[in-house]
This record gives sequence, structure tokens and C-alpha cells, in this order.
Amino acid sequence: MRITGGQAKSRVLASLKGLKIRPTTDQVREAVFNIIGQDLSGVRVLDLFAGTGSLGLESLSRGALSALFIDSSQQSVNLIKKNLAICGYQGSGAVLRRDLRRGIPLNHPFIKGIVDLVFLDPPYRNNIISFLLEELSTKEVVSPGSLVVAESSKSKRPPVSVENFQMVDTRLYGITRISVYEYEVKK
Repeated sequence: MRITGGQAKSRVLASLKGLKIRPTTDQVREAVFNIIGQDLSGVRVLDLFAGTGSLGLESLSRGALSALFIDSSQQSVNLIKKNLAICGYQGSGAVLRRDLRRGIPLNHPFIKGIVDLVFLDPPYRNNIISFLLEELSTKEVVSPGSLVVAESSKSKRPPVSVENFQMVDTRLYGITRISVYEYEVKK
């Protein structure tokens, strides 16, 4: 697994064999950034169910201002810290261990203010996407135009809209479905 674009392009990320994570493949990550854009200058990122941290690291490589990585596994937290060091982004990223079924830690210093881009990659068997989209919308963590990129199994049909999030794109890559939501203020 490697960084596919930006400043840290081609850096090989650490991964653990046997770790119960499903890293987003290089091909799918490249496709995601072709959809949302390559230049993320000044963007604040929230990488939920971060696993190896590859999506948040790709964002930092493409100019994102900061990234908060959240995962419930201590092994993943350690792995993300290692990958931040490999890419030289220790000062731009923070890592938090938390079970997201309890919600997003909105009091974390990295979330103070607004998040522009959220990656949401829960285990495929977990049905938490709607819950977290609702929480992001109602807790005013995002602003108009903010994007959420949700990854799920191709067999799961994610909701077309949740609160102020509207799906603007969905694509299939092998067993993976990528759904992009945009935050729109309802009038």
C-alpha cells in the first residue's frame, strides 16, 4: 500500500498482517481523489474508522491543513502514528482511539471549528453510516459544501439523503461502493 498522489506520492505505508482491517486499495483511493479533487489545500479532514490512515494521509499529501484519525483499535492507532511519521506529517495529524458507535468526539481540539472533508469507512457489516451522517449534520461540524466520502459493500444501498447531506455521486469498484455526500443547508 502506497500514497498515490501529492507530496508524499509513492511512500510505502506500514500495514499489519492479520489485523482485522480492510485497507482501501490504491485503485479505490485514486478514484476517490479523482472524484473529490486532487488539490486539498487548506482543507480540514476527519478520517473515521481510519484503519491504516491511508485516506487521511492521502489528503495531507494533497495539501490538507490537518487530519484527525479515529479508530477503535489500539493496533490501528499505533499504525496510523507510524504512517504519519513515514510521511512526515506528525505535526498535521492527530490520532484518537474511540468507538464511533458512541458518536464523534466533538470536543476534541482538532474538531474545534469546521471540518471540510470526512472519510467514513466502517466495517462493511456495520450499519452506522446514517447515524454518523446525522450526527455530523446536527452537531454543526461541517459547513455548506463539505463532503463526506462513505465506503460500503457494493451490496449495501446507502441512503440518498440524511439530514442536510445529499448523495451527489456513487460508484462501484469491485466489492466496494463509494458514495459522496455534500452538506447543503436546507432553506
